[in-house]
Amino acid sequence: MTENRQWLINGRPRGRGLVDDDFKKVVTQVPEVTEGHVLVKNEILAFDPAQKGWMENIGGYVAPTEIGEVMRGSGIGTVVESRDSAFAAGDKVMGGLRWQDYAMLTGSELIKVPDDDLLSANLGALGTTGLTAYFGLLKHGRPQPGDTLVVSGAAGATGSMVGQIGKIAGCRTIGIAGGKDKCDWLTQEVGYDHAIDYKNEDVRAKLKELCNQSINVFYDNVGGKILNDALAHIAMHARIVICGGISRYEQGDMPAGPENYFNLIFKRGTMSGFIMNDYASEFPEAKKRMRQWIKEDKITFKEDIQEGFDNIPETLKRLFAGQNFGKQLLRLD
Repeated sequence: MTENRQWLINGRPRGRGLVDDDFKKVVTQVPEVTEGHVLVKNEILAFDPAQKGWMENIGGYVAPTEIGEVMRGSGIGTVVESRDSAFAAGDKVMGGLRWQDYAMLTGSELIKVPDDDLLSANLGALGTTGLTAYFGLLKHGRPQPGDTLVVSGAAGATGSMVGQIGKIAGCRTIGIAGGKDKCDWLTQEVGYDHAIDYKNEDVRAKLKELCNQSINVFYDNVGGKILNDALAHIAMHARIVICGGISRYEQGDMPAGPENYFNLIFKRGTMSGFIMNDYASEFPEAKKRMRQWIKEDKITFKEDIQEGFDNIPETLKRLFAGQNFGKQLLRLD
């Protein structure tokens, strides 16, 4: 039988960065396909900061992980063998394929995807990151024409989508990102009106200059000090959307709350969190709209594609070192 390489969870990276020993590579045999199941050859993997949280078993919104299980992750692959009438060999599918060469899943765990020039986008702009941007902004940010929208982690896969959806909604957009290259990309290609380089500029001072007391929507992917800085400059009835908190992912404990959260009272603002899967029934319509926006050149996206099975753990680490530029993906060899 064909060998199946796998990366297993081997550690709990609570309060620290990922290390090599958090993962263990093994080689097993490809399983025999049972009734109602589909065997998929994994081709492209997607990476998200939340994966580290899954390893830590924090949050409680997904089932706990176990030491020794195959590391979880979304992927796209080709059906090799099917014992589910809805799928045939050669179909392109996506699902929770995990970090392995071959995945055997039930048909209900897989989604067929078109084998077109947007194939990999199903893991990013048309997948988890795009849907997170779409529902977080439209359902919780509730942007209105003329609003000022500020996005932290703006050059990331989600943040870059948020800014573009905000422009479609008629917002003035300001992105916060790290480094000149990312900030130039935001203003020159993504369409942000302004970009703040948190590595080389004083974020609070720049926010005062660009939108003093006028942030209508703040979409936060970072947390920590940047969230605090943004709260200092919110407008009346501002909406704060809490999507992620990459600033805390290397810490052992949850960070202290923002020092100036009382501005939410003074400005009658709201702060809300969400999980993308809350809106699963609306996914088809959202994907349809975003695919159309991409075709109309209203949305552009960037993919950071690494190569090789042995590079999978290092590719996840890239997210926490700020090395990725766009949606982090990897093509298996």
